[in-house]
Amino acid sequence: MSARRLQGIALCLILTLSGNVLSQERNERDDPALQRVAPFQVFDNLYYVGAEWVAAWLLVSDQGLILFDALYGDLTDIAVDGIRELGFDPDEIRYVIVSHAHGDHVGGARRFQQEFGAVVMMTEADWNMTEASDGSRYPKPVRHLSVSDGSTLNLGRTRLRFMVTPGHTPGVLSTRFTVYDNGYPHEAFMFGGVGLNFTGVERTEAYINSVQRLQQLQGIEVNVPNHASFNDVFMRQEMLQERRDGDPHPFVDPESWTAWLDLLLLDAQAKLEDEREAAQ
Repeated sequence: MSARRLQGIALCLILTLSGNVLSQERNERDDPALQRVAPFQVFDNLYYVGAEWVAAWLLVSDQGLILFDALYGDLTDIAVDGIRELGFDPDEIRYVIVSHAHGDHVGGARRFQQEFGAVVMMTEADWNMTEASDGSRYPKPVRHLSVSDGSTLNLGRTRLRFMVTPGHTPGVLSTRFTVYDNGYPHEAFMFGGVGLNFTGVERTEAYINSVQRLQQLQGIEVNVPNHASFNDVFMRQEMLQERRDGDPHPFVDPESWTAWLDLLLLDAQAKLEDEREAAQ
């Protein structure tokens, strides 16, 4: 057998094995038995109700509940069950804030509309992205409210301030809000679309511009990620459980927020170079 033939067989084996690994990872991500984590409180008014690999957060106001992201498929049960386990009623969810229109974040939104009467909010660009999909991966939510850059949402004494930070999708939605630690306020922020799994010079330039805008924000102390791994959520939760009186809150970490944005910018600038080379 020729050396070239052997090389071809080896390459096919590598590609098959790689495909099998990716398929297994997808299956594991979609399996609620493997993805289920117990919900937990992080601040007086903020709770984690997400899965192992993709986050969902519950913000509690004096006039109802706000859910950040809706998970998808059978994983949505994790959020619904978690809300109930924490002692809250999903029927009290007033708004679902969708950080961006990828299926793992928006896939469960229709369920929250139909079962619990929640109002779903996304940017106009990502509503358009959702409506342009064929609906085979998740049920499309009914278009409710479109969020523009600089707009706000007030629910009782809770106020959300929104930024449109495109890149990861055309209309990533990021949100600033206040969390409380034993009554003491801290400024929290969710960057709604972090990954660089997209292509194109213009999209990459938009992502860089978004990160640079976030770097100009003042006073951000808490990074609330839409994937737990982006801010070591579970490690910080373990630290929170071991926290003693007088210890700092492990999620209040403005230095890591700044350093994280710096790393995102460096990665995006490297990607931009690659995208420009590919476009030539």
